[in-house]
Amino acid sequence: MGKRNSQRKNAAMLDSDDDISVSSSPTSRTGRVSVSGTQEVHFDQDYLLDQALDALDEKRGSTREKAFSLIIGAFKSNMQHQFVDKKFATLLHQCLASIKRGSKQASAKEVALASHVIGLLALTVECGDNAREIFEESIRPLDEFLTSKSDSIKVPSLLECLAIITFVGGNNQEETERSMDIMWRVIHPKLGSNVVTVKPSAPLITTVVSAWSFLLSTMSELKLNSKNWQNSISYLSSLLDKEDRPVRIAAGKALALIFEIGVMEKLSANSISAMTREESKPQESYIHLQGLKGKVITQVKNLSVEAGGKGSAKKDLNHQRSVFRDIVEFFEYGYTPEISMKIGGDSLQTSSWSQVIQLNFIRHFLGGGFIKHMQENEFLHDVFGFTPRRRYLNNNEPRMSSGEKRMFKSPNSPQSKARTQFLNKQRLLSEGRNFGHYAANVVDDAF
Repeated sequence: MGKRNSQRKNAAMLDSDDDISVSSSPTSRTGRVSVSGTQEVHFDQDYLLDQALDALDEKRGSTREKAFSLIIGAFKSNMQHQFVDKKFATLLHQCLASIKRGSKQASAKEVALASHVIGLLALTVECGDNAREIFEESIRPLDEFLTSKSDSIKVPSLLECLAIITFVGGNNQEETERSMDIMWRVIHPKLGSNVVTVKPSAPLITTVVSAWSFLLSTMSELKLNSKNWQNSISYLSSLLDKEDRPVRIAAGKALALIFEIGVMEKLSANSISAMTREESKPQESYIHLQGLKGKVITQVKNLSVEAGGKGSAKKDLNHQRSVFRDIVEFFEYGYTPEISMKIGGDSLQTSSWSQVIQLNFIRHFLGGGFIKHMQENEFLHDVFGFTPRRRYLNNNEPRMSSGEKRMFKSPNSPQSKARTQFLNKQRLLSEGRNFGHYAANVVDDAF
C-alpha cells in the first residue's frame, strides 16, 4: 500500500517554478544587442561580460543593476569557464563591494543581484581553490549584513548565497554549522542590550528553513546537543500550525530530513543511556522527545488530509496534501520519496529527503539555468550522481571531475596566489570604510 502510493505522483515533491522547463535547447556564445529598435549587432558573449564587468564600477545604481542582470543571464545560459578563468577575482570583488555598500548606497535589487552572481560564480567554478576563496571572502560580509538587520527585503538573497557558497566551498562540518547558525539567528536572534527583535515574515521564515535544511542535508555527523535539537524540532513543529502554506511545507520537509538522518533515534538512545547511568532528569528528556515525535506525526497526518478553506487555492492545497502524504508514509513505513525527471533525454533520479531538498533548492536558485547546469556542471553531476550521455558532445577530451580537481589543484598555485594578492589589495583599499563590526566570537551550535 505505502510503496505504491509513494510513487503515485513523485513530481509533486518538486517545488513548482514557472521559469523552469525540463527540456533543453542549444545556447549560443554570442549575444544580440538591438540598435534603434530594428538593427541587431552580434557580440561575443565574453565581450558582453567584459562590458558588464566594467559597468559595475559606474556610480549610477541602475547601471550596476543592469550589468548584474546581464551577468546572471550569461552564467545561466552557458558555463562561463573562459570568462571566470580570466576575471574571477575582479567579479567576486565587485559583487562583494555591492553587498558591503548595501546598507546605504545599494538598492535591495542590487544586493539581491550581486548575491545571486556570487552563488552562480561558486557553482560555475565548482569545487577547488576558487570555490574556497569565494567562501572565505564572502562569509564575513554576509554575516555582517545578516546580523545588522538593516533591510529585511535584502535578506532572502543573502541567505541563498550563503547556502550555495557553503555547499560548494565549505571544507568541513564546523564551517557548515557556522553558516547554519548564521541563518538560524535571522529568525531567532540572540537577545542582547542592542538587539531589536522584529517578527519575521512568512517568506523570510520559508527561506531560512529551506536554506538551513539544504545545508543540514550535507551533514555526515551531528553534534547532538539535546536541548538545542529539541528546541529546533519544537520550533519546526510550531511552524506546521502556521497559516502560510509554504512555511508549513518547508517545515515539514525539514522535519522529514531530521527524522531521516536519525536525530530522534540518537537523542532517544542518548536519553536511555543516561537513564542507565542514573544521570539527572534523563527520563524527563526521553518522555519529552517521545511526546514531541508523536505531536509531529499527528500534525503531518492532519496536513495530508486538510480540507480547503475560504480563499484556499486548489493547486497549493493539493501540493501540500501530496507532500505531507509522502511525509506520513515515510514516518509510518520508512518509504522515502522517489523522483525521476528527464533532462535533455537523460534521467535524473533521487531517492531520499536529502536529495529532494538539495534538488529543489538548486532548481530554485538556478531557475531557467537549471537544465544547462545539470547537463554541463560536473559538480552537480557529482552531487546527484547524474551523467548525461552526451556530456562531451562538443569536446573530445573529458575535463577533470570535481573530485580530481580537489586532488590536483594546489592552493599554492601561482593563479591562486595572484587572486589572493588582488583581493588583499582591495581589502586594504577599503579598510577605512565603515562596513560594520564583525563579531569574531565562536558561535553556539544551532542545534
